[in-house]
Amino acid sequence: PRGIDGRVMAHVVDLAHDAGLPDPTALLDANVARARTAALHAVLERRLQLTADGARVRPRWTSRSALPDRKLLVFEFFSPGAAHALALQGPLFPYDPLHETFLNVYAGGTLRVQDLLDHRHTRVAWSDGTPRQSALAVARTFVLQGIRHIFIGPDHILFIVGLLLLGGGLARLLKIVTAFTLAHSITLALAALQLVHPSPRVIEPAIALSIVCVGIENLLAARRPRDVRALLAFAFGFVHGFGFAGVLQEFGLPRGSLGIALAAFNVGVEIGQACIVLAVVPIVALARRAGPMAARRLVWAGSGVVIAAGAFWFVQRVWFKA
Repeated sequence: PRGIDGRVMAHVVDLAHDAGLPDPTALLDANVARARTAALHAVLERRLQLTADGARVRPRWTSRSALPDRKLLVFEFFSPGAAHALALQGPLFPYDPLHETFLNVYAGGTLRVQDLLDHRHTRVAWSDGTPRQSALAVARTFVLQGIRHIFIGPDHILFIVGLLLLGGGLARLLKIVTAFTLAHSITLALAALQLVHPSPRVIEPAIALSIVCVGIENLLAARRPRDVRALLAFAFGFVHGFGFAGVLQEFGLPRGSLGIALAAFNVGVEIGQACIVLAVVPIVALARRAGPMAARRLVWAGSGVVIAAGAFWFVQRVWFKA
């Protein structure tokens, strides 16, 4: 209730690497460690990003000590104020591909979480499930995560871009985007609530395949009497929703604010999606205004990129997935 007490234990070899010291054991000397303390604190804060109830924690470092027999430095910190949900982003030393950051979370004197962060699993979240957690803080956190996921997910971006390459009137584009939104919202909710949980080994290649299909459809569209992009967006939106849910589950949903978190993440995804639409539609409109030839070239070139990228991801996710 009074705040967060934290302890970070790190090996001198890793700390020396980031501090630029040629001799790691020099950090076991109190005078050397004292001279480097500010720089070491900066490394810890940059690499281990801790949030409490959606707000970034700026630790107040309270002590530093050494464990010479284990070649460890121990840094302790305190952050005042009650916290009902914590999240930690890592790992601490990403320069080492084998590094693992072990995490223990205690609440009320009881160990609640034991986990590790590495290059594949970079985030751990925990919530006490109480309704006291700020709804606004939860909403803000998950809206930002929804936006972030769209912009760090080139597969989702390319799928949306592929749907927009043929252009069309405002009503038609709204129909396409709404169909995608409706479908992915359904599967996002089902998977996030753990009612349906297909394997990522199926979903990730299927997302890549959806991108290939959209690109091919663009190339064949001239031969079709009707625009089927809304149907494609709806059908493949179910698949992309499971992809969004995988990120949500790794991020961690607060039990006490589950509905708010789910809705806010969806809003964030839609904001990111709207930004892509606002960026692509003017380019497509300019090409169409320049003439039929320019519009065709944009569709062929853009669809070629979409198909190539989707095919690459499909092969990578089916045959080279570790």
